[in-house]
Amino acid sequence: MNGEALPQNVLDACLAADAVLLSAIGLPDVRQADGTEVQPTMMVGLRRALDVHSAVRSVKLYPGAPCPLKDIGPGIDFVVIRENLEGLFASFGGGSRVGNEVATDTMVVTRTGTSKVADFAFRLAQRRNGRPSDGRQMVACVDNANVFRSMAFFRDIVQDVAGDYPDIDHNAVYVDAMSLYMVQRPWDFDVLVMENQFGDILSDLGAGLVGGLGLGPSGEIGDDHALFQPSHGTAPQIAGKIVANPTILSAAMMLDWLGDRYGDQACLESAVRLEQAVAKVLQDGDVRTPDIGGSSSTTEVAHAIAQAFSVPANI
Repeated sequence: MNGEALPQNVLDACLAADAVLLSAIGLPDVRQADGTEVQPTMMVGLRRALDVHSAVRSVKLYPGAPCPLKDIGPGIDFVVIRENLEGLFASFGGGSRVGNEVATDTMVVTRTGTSKVADFAFRLAQRRNGRPSDGRQMVACVDNANVFRSMAFFRDIVQDVAGDYPDIDHNAVYVDAMSLYMVQRPWDFDVLVMENQFGDILSDLGAGLVGGLGLGPSGEIGDDHALFQPSHGTAPQIAGKIVANPTILSAAMMLDWLGDRYGDQACLESAVRLEQAVAKVLQDGDVRTPDIGGSSSTTEVAHAIAQAFSVPANI
């Protein structure tokens, strides 16, 4: 309405908060003069202002959720962590173009940024139950270290940080191989840490394994602030139809972060109960949005989850 993608009063409100719960934003048809969407201008600006260095995408298959794989082994439950401020996305708003012949963007990898995301990945692995195949807590560095110096640097830094966490297993996998393994044996992974662009791509692949982007919560974590939102975009084609998949799993992720940050047991328990309520509704199968094979409205799904949440859970 005012020609600004990220008005100052909105940014100030976000900076005053510990956590920000953000809905899907953007209109794909609204473009800037250079052909790029307006939405990234807001998101990149907000990420930089909040200094949220680690982006987390949960890839978890709940009973009753659709999965394209014939064999799901012992289950799918891993997280994709992408460095959120650097990598190829550091070129946003920059890059260069020479006429209609050449365009370039630059990938940036720093020791500070990579150390932060690697440390976050190992700390998260300590809180998790390990990979479904054998329960081993494990961090895999996903890169192109065999081709790019920046990626070899990224891998070296992750390995350096791994030395601070002798209780967590770690390895390194090339990104093209990981795209294969995620489909062939997703149960063998626990925490995957990678550069920004790689994470943007592989996290969507992961969502496709567990029911789609509607079931993919996303968190962006910094030292002082965190931002939570659904993994999907706005889907203007269904605007006003009240059939979008709710963002409630992102809210559960937010409660978990707040509870862990402040030692708030009520937040931690609410996060678990909220996720359990979503899992129960999915498993029952009577109420679900069209993107996962149902015909229910967002409101009907929300009511079903609220009813399931009201039943005390065993935590």
